[in-house]
Amino acid sequence: MVNKEVCFSDLIGKTLVKIEKKDDKEIIFTCDDGKKYLMYHEQDCCENVTIDEINGDMQDLIGSPILRAEKKTNSGEEKTNSGEFTDETTYTWTFYDLATIKGFVQIKWFGSSNGYYSESVSFEFAS
Repeated sequence: MVNKEVCFSDLIGKTLVKIEKKDDKEIIFTCDDGKKYLMYHEQDCCENVTIDEINGDMQDLIGSPILRAEKKTNSGEEKTNSGEFTDETTYTWTFYDLATIKGFVQIKWFGSSNGYYSESVSFEFAS
């Protein structure tokens, strides 16, 4: 199977049986129907995107249907001491909220670059 980008909200109604976090670079979600989803960032030059923080207990997502799966982003640029924006550094925070009847988890990714490269996180079917 070729990887294919999907909406994060596609997890709603799915039941996770396994979550694998690999360093701070990717997470694989395995569902009870055998489907796997990969959350990651493909690194390129002059940018860095990693999992910054996970709030909540990932075990709360196992064994119960996903009731909430939302993605939110926030971005900004570095300012000089005088308050002007520079062309050198941009930032993107991407928040992935997941909830089951057992609990809530937020996965926060942080990306920075020189403004030319992508700071986005991909979510797709895994082969």
